[in-house]
Amino acid sequence: MSKMTKSQLLDAMAAEVGMSKKDVANFMEKMANLALKEVKKNGEFVLPGLGKLVKINRAARMGRNPATGEQIQIKAKTVVKFKVAKAAKEAVL
Repeated sequence: MSKMTKSQLLDAMAAEVGMSKKDVANFMEKMANLALKEVKKNGEFVLPGLGKLVKINRAARMGRNPATGEQIQIKAKTVVKFKVAKAAKEAVL
């Protein structure tokens, strides 16, 4: 079983909601841009029924170079994670 491609997703959504593939692609692009803008501004973006994108600040820490075993300092950084909603987990499992 292979994963769904972007084109297949657009086809499926267009058929489901009765919109053109171009309109669905435009909507999804606008939603992705809004999600990124909201995560940057407010720290999270909720997709009801699926989960939420959350901005997380990671502290600096000591790590290890896997090739040499040498200890290295890893800088602090901000990352974005997706937390899956409980309803989505239960629906899949």
